Parts: sequence; structure tokens; C-alpha cells
Amino acid sequence: MKFKKTIGIVLVFVLLFSLAACANNNTSDQTQTSTESATTASAAGSATSAKNTSSGKKAIVVYFSGSGNTKRVAELVANETGSELFELVPTTPYTDDDLNWRDEKSRVQKEHNDPSLQNIELNSTAVPDWESYDTVLFGYPLWWREAAWPVNNFVKGNDFSGKTVIPFCTSTSDGIGDSGSKLAQMAGTGTWQEGMRFSEREEESAVKEWAQSIGLK
Repeated sequence: MKFKKTIGIVLVFVLLFSLAACANNNTSDQTQTSTESATTASAAGSATSAKNTSSGKKAIVVYFSGSGNTKRVAELVANETGSELFELVPTTPYTDDDLNWRDEKSRVQKEHNDPSLQNIELNSTAVPDWESYDTVLFGYPLWWREAAWPVNNFVKGNDFSGKTVIPFCTSTSDGIGDSGSKLAQMAGTGTWQEGMRFSEREEESAVKEWAQSIGLK
């Protein structure tokens, strides 16, 4: 009897050991499966992230600046959005006296009063690799509540097809008004969005905040 009892106890221990081994194997398999799933999910996330990064838009800031206010804003916008810069430079630059709109004999007054004088020749209207840009941030000062006319030849001379154009302007007091929509009509191509007006000495933080809201970075 004692012998049979001993054999029974041994068999119980063997059975318990076998069950414990099976449980450990199942746990190991489940852990491995979970690890592989996590690795796969992580890889998929990295691929998505890389895809989002590579699909970012290529943008350029094109601007004309008379007194330097628009230039300052344009440079801030370009820096904040990671965009290239292209300045529209008149063949005959405007001097401080030329820009004195209070003087009826100044250049801008004469051009304003005689639209035939508003055909301003630019050093260049050709942006290198223009076709590669999806987004154009277009800056100008407001002159008499309209986009300063030195930008006109650039707008007329380029094809904006397939591009999103976001205007921005600087002015002493006037809002952007319909200056952007008039440029859109002049261009005849491109998707022109509602623009933004900045004061002559706009706070840097306000410019950066607007640039960030565009979502190019």
C-alpha cells in the first residue's frame, strides 16, 4: 500500500509539472506574438510618418517691398514656413522721395494718377524651378487700397495653374480688401485664398503665428 501511495504522489507531481510547462509555453507564445504585433505597428507608424513628411508642400514667398516693411514680413514668413524667397525688384528702384505719396509730384502719385505709368519693368519675373512650387505666399504693400502695381507684371507673366496662392500685405491703416481677388483675376490661374493684412510695424509674434497657421511645416 505504501508503495502504491508513493507512485500516486509521483504521478501527481509529474502531471502538475506538465501542466505548468504548457502554461509557460503558451505565455511565451503570446508574449512573442504581442511583441511581433507591436513591432509591426511601430514599423507601420514610421512608414506613415515618413510618408507624411515626404508629402509636404514646396512653397515660395514672392514679394515686392517699397520701404522695407513688406520685406521684413516676407522674411519672417519664409523663415517660419521653411520657404524660398524671391524679391520683385523694379529695374528703376523707388527712392524715399518716389514713395512720398503726400507729394503730388512724387513718382507714386504720378503713377497713381496715370495708369499708363504703372507698367513697371522688373529685373526678373522668372522664378527658378517655378513649376516645382505648390504654394506661393505673395506679399506686397497696399497703395491706395490696392496691391502695389510693381507686382502686376509678375502676376501677368506667370502661370499659377496647380498652385495655391496666399496673399499678404502691409499697410498703414487699410485692410487687405479686394486686392487679392483683383490679383487673382489678373492672373487668371491658380487657387487664390483669402489673404492677410499686417501693419507697417507688425509684431514679429503675430507674423509668426499667422505663418504657422498655414501649416506648411
